[in-house]
Formats: sequence, C-alpha cells, structure tokens
Amino acid sequence: MKTITFSKPIKAPVSIVWDTMLGSETYVQWACEFAEGSYFEGSWAEGEKILFLGPDRSGMVSIIAQNLHHQFISIKHIGIVKNGVEDTVSEEASKWAPAYENYTFVEKNGKTIVKIEMDINEEHEEMFSKLWPKALEKLKDLAER
Repeated sequence: MKTITFSKPIKAPVSIVWDTMLGSETYVQWACEFAEGSYFEGSWAEGEKILFLGPDRSGMVSIIAQNLHHQFISIKHIGIVKNGVEDTVSEEASKWAPAYENYTFVEKNGKTIVKIEMDINEEHEEMFSKLWPKALEKLKDLAER
C-alpha cells in the first residue's frame, strides 16, 4: 500500500471548509464525485465508527482515529460494507484494512489549504488520483459560496 496526497486552496475560513467537508448535507454534494449517492452514517467524533456508503449500502467501515477540530481528521478504514453488511475479517476486507485517510486544514491569508493523504492499494490508485481533484474542486465551490 502507498500514500497518495492532494491539496486544494479554498477562499474561505477553516470553519466553513471543515463544516462543508464533514456536514451531512454538503458531504453528499462533494462526495458524489466518487460515486453518485455517496453518504456517511455515524459520527466524526474521535473513536467513533463511521460508514462511508453508496446508494446500494456498500462501502467502507471506518473509525475516526483522531479529530482535532478545524485542524486534522484521521479516518482508519477497518473493513468493507456490502449490501449493508459490515465485514472486517475476510480476505477482501483485508485488502483495504487498515488504511488511513487523513484531512489536514491550514488557514493562511484568508484561505484554507485542505490536504488529503490516503493509503491506497495500486489497483485503486489511478481511480482516486482522478476523482480526488474533482471532489476537492466541488468542495471548493461549495465552501466559497
């Protein structure tokens, strides 16, 4: 597994960018770049479980490893969800787990820099390398409104 990194400057205070990225109503608007109908269930609070799902109730089961309000959030992916059923033990689930997805927020000169660091296996690297820039552009548009 390797780590890929993306960043985006956004002309908005860190509080707006944070809320736009993690709010349930706005999350669905930028995360649709990964899959139409993407959403999450659960809490962004440190130590809490969170599910990242598509309309077929498949996706990732994760734990919020760290949450430093308006600064940093670390998501530890621990398995997969298929048709609403969580799986953290199968060989298929272990292809992703554990993997981290970290979001860093730095406010500077009226802008917030959002940095994404994501552990990825090679078979998904090309897809996420295309989709993250689109998702961050959508996040930027939403936060700058």
